[in-house]
Amino acid sequence: MLRSLRRVGSSIGALVLAFGVAPTRAADLGTAASGSGPVFTRVDPGAVDPSTWIVTVSASLQAIPRYPGASDYAAVGYPGIDIRKAGEPRRFSTPDDGFSFSLYDDPVFRIGPTARIVPGRYYGDDRRHLFGFRDARIALEPGVFAEFYPTSFIRTRVEARQGVYGHHGTVGSVAADYLMPVGQFLFSLGPRFNIGDASYARTYFGVSPAEAALNGRVTPYNPGSFYAAGVLGAVTYTPSETWAYTGYAGYTRILGASGDSPLVRRPFGNPDQFQFGLKIDYAFRMPAQF
Repeated sequence: MLRSLRRVGSSIGALVLAFGVAPTRAADLGTAASGSGPVFTRVDPGAVDPSTWIVTVSASLQAIPRYPGASDYAAVGYPGIDIRKAGEPRRFSTPDDGFSFSLYDDPVFRIGPTARIVPGRYYGDDRRHLFGFRDARIALEPGVFAEFYPTSFIRTRVEARQGVYGHHGTVGSVAADYLMPVGQFLFSLGPRFNIGDASYARTYFGVSPAEAALNGRVTPYNPGSFYAAGVLGAVTYTPSETWAYTGYAGYTRILGASGDSPLVRRPFGNPDQFQFGLKIDYAFRMPAQF
């Protein structure tokens, strides 16, 4: 388990450094803005200095399935950083968004590159049940995202990604969130839908004839696709411009051909996948010239 945590944690940290930004997760500074645009938070306009940057450093702790389809969980912690000019709003985002930054951004639509990390499945994680199975290495999935706000309180987001390490499948996700600011709190809730092609499905849910023979308790299985559906809810408490606290919980059910794989059936795994997390943001101002 410790090896698995080190693999996940170090890879997330490397990705944060490579992009130069943190995962742009839930809202952080100030109070909720009003108007026709999406719900996000702003710095107090009376306190804006155009020569100042707002730097937000974050610490996150998540409990996630050790690998896709796993029945047990791993704790993963990682840091993050977000830098923007004073007066610029920090967009709403959710803890399950990919690591992203915008190339085009207006109050209704934004688009840009994104990336995700998929935890790997290793024999050392479960020597009893994974005997005979090949390792599925931790995976990196770069891609693109687009967000659209049909109203000020609904965000929709689509991601399309391609595996370049760990697997070479094509995957995607669709999400929608209903946003409800209440004083210093921002609540969000919405459905999730994830898909993947046959290459992705075989990597994490397939059983080759050789693996079945070595393991002795499963039969060969070749899933032709992957899809899963679920829901995620989050709440952010922002008591001041300096601190913000986010908690979230999510549930996903692996469906279809991948959901019928012996690797997501007990005692090997579980098609019901949960995730929980906490994040703390600390924000401070810094002169533009430093």
